[in-house]
Amino acid sequence: MTTNDSKGKIRTFLARYIRNHELQDDEDIFASRLVNSLFAMQLVLFIEKEFQIKVENQDLDLKNFNTLNAISGFIARKANAA
Repeated sequence: MTTNDSKGKIRTFLARYIRNHELQDDEDIFASRLVNSLFAMQLVLFIEKEFQIKVENQDLDLKNFNTLNAISGFIARKANAA
């Protein structure tokens, strides 16, 4: 799966929660208050299920999940490490 493929899937997932907003690849979804901290767990569960990767405790750094670019980069790193 390419980075663009994963970004598309992530963008589709986020669009269910972020309405009426054109999300930019480097826009911080938490700092801009598009989502809240409780949403982070939904995002982690989606990533694990959709991309078949295990998000470990040490991976639970907001920097891995705050932008579309960060999320797709995290997924690519985890996939390459497997």
